[in-house]
Amino acid sequence: MCGRRLPLLFDSYYHPYPSYRMPVYAAKGMVATSQPLAAQAGLDVLKQGGNAIDAAIAAAAALTVVEPNANGIGGDAFALVWTGGSLHGLNASGPAPRSISIQAVKEAGHEKMPTFGALPVTVPGVPAAWAELSRRFGRLPLAETLKPAITYAEEGFPLSPTVAFFWEKAYARFKEIFKEDCYQGWFDTFAPAGRAPRPGELFRLPDHARTLASIGETGAENFYRGELAERIASYVKEAGGYLEADDLAAFKPEWVQPISVSYRGYDVWEIPPNGQGLVTLMALNMMKGFDTQSKDSVIDYHRQIEAMKLAFADGQRYITDSRHMKADLGRMLSEEYASIRRQKIGDTAIMPEAGDPSGSGTVYLAAADGEGNMVSFIQSNYMGFGSGLVVPGTGVSLQNRGSDFSLDESHDNRLEPGKRTYHTIIPGFLTKDGQPVGPFGVMGGYMQPQGHLQVVMNTIDYGLHPQAALDAPRWQWTSGKTVHVEPSFPNAIAQALARRGHDIRVTLDSGSFGRGQIIWRDPSTGVLCGGTESRTDGTVAAW
Repeated sequence: MCGRRLPLLFDSYYHPYPSYRMPVYAAKGMVATSQPLAAQAGLDVLKQGGNAIDAAIAAAAALTVVEPNANGIGGDAFALVWTGGSLHGLNASGPAPRSISIQAVKEAGHEKMPTFGALPVTVPGVPAAWAELSRRFGRLPLAETLKPAITYAEEGFPLSPTVAFFWEKAYARFKEIFKEDCYQGWFDTFAPAGRAPRPGELFRLPDHARTLASIGETGAENFYRGELAERIASYVKEAGGYLEADDLAAFKPEWVQPISVSYRGYDVWEIPPNGQGLVTLMALNMMKGFDTQSKDSVIDYHRQIEAMKLAFADGQRYITDSRHMKADLGRMLSEEYASIRRQKIGDTAIMPEAGDPSGSGTVYLAAADGEGNMVSFIQSNYMGFGSGLVVPGTGVSLQNRGSDFSLDESHDNRLEPGKRTYHTIIPGFLTKDGQPVGPFGVMGGYMQPQGHLQVVMNTIDYGLHPQAALDAPRWQWTSGKTVHVEPSFPNAIAQALARRGHDIRVTLDSGSFGRGQIIWRDPSTGVLCGGTESRTDGTVAAW
């Protein structure tokens, strides 16, 4: 929003803050993703009579094909859906196997949850998310919405530059560390020529295509309670894991009530825990107690970083499966607690500690249609390709989300049978006066709450249009007083932050600063305004 009143968003495409691209406008529909082919898949479905929900599913399925280094069929998903005049939340994150335990993992020789292999594999939620969204809000059959993705997988797709870059990095690493037979499926699927595919090279995923077709034809039933489920469970067991067919059969995504805070006249919405969207909301709650200055204000940057550090300290201490969460969610989002935490923010950098509220690899997409439906959707295998396990003959690359569990019996997010872990992927949504402004998101592990904070403040506090809000140089707190900044981050501000005690480090790889999408809607005309990430191969497909 070019200012705090939404109509100003449409006054001009120009803004004095530099942007690599201009925002995109459309009236009938819009799909913003990190991949041009996926965005086009969503737009094609819109033009075939589908709504924004169908378009989001089509784009999400296509992303598992054209960007498999960041997400897949074997991952998890979350969604915020505006339809019928209200906002709906979907949690499709899968739990740990019911037969796993801290003792079993430790007896296998691990002092912490491993990153790769069968032990961190949790129940995949992505296929169930597509099926549930289609069943409740979609207009077209699921099999129809998955057709573009199936075509890409069957006929091949040319790799985009950013995907090829990260695919090659993964291949080089996996070649060095994946020596056991259980990882051969990854190389057979994603490096059949003995190397990673190159930019512009056509690549096919025929097993993936067959699995997508089965998901579409059966409404994901085969994946959770059929032949595919049996194959997945059998393979994980053979690889030394605990995921069983009964775990898959018992899984159902959960409709949840989104959580929010009011921020300078707007309501910012996130999925409740086990997602880390709570971190964004807590940081915004702290920031709204300060008068912001300007986009290039050193004190604004300092306070943002400090607020995010404090919010993360609480989030990483208390966030877990909501059924196991000891901290009171209402208290953590209260004005009183925000005030207490805000008092910790002074003129210099501090070491963050959790308060007492008792009193990453990911893709994000946004979709909207001319009827007012809007979707904020995110899915991930985690850490790129996930666990490194690909179920032979299926193309299903299994996630390693369980690696975030703690093996400390006293930790809130400790490993327990059938429990969901702290989850990094979060979709965001903005409303004003009970009406939708639109979906937004920034993918990228623990960068996500930080990206959400920066995008929201760029929009509301500094009046940047969607593309400029995404293009603005980013910072990322990592631990302690360490803050990474992009090469384009203003040097004078970086030096001023260093003088305030922040350990500022310039990071050359912009991939670690997240990749986002935004779609805003004018309430008076219904015109859509979208932006897409300049740090990747993103596209806004519009109609």
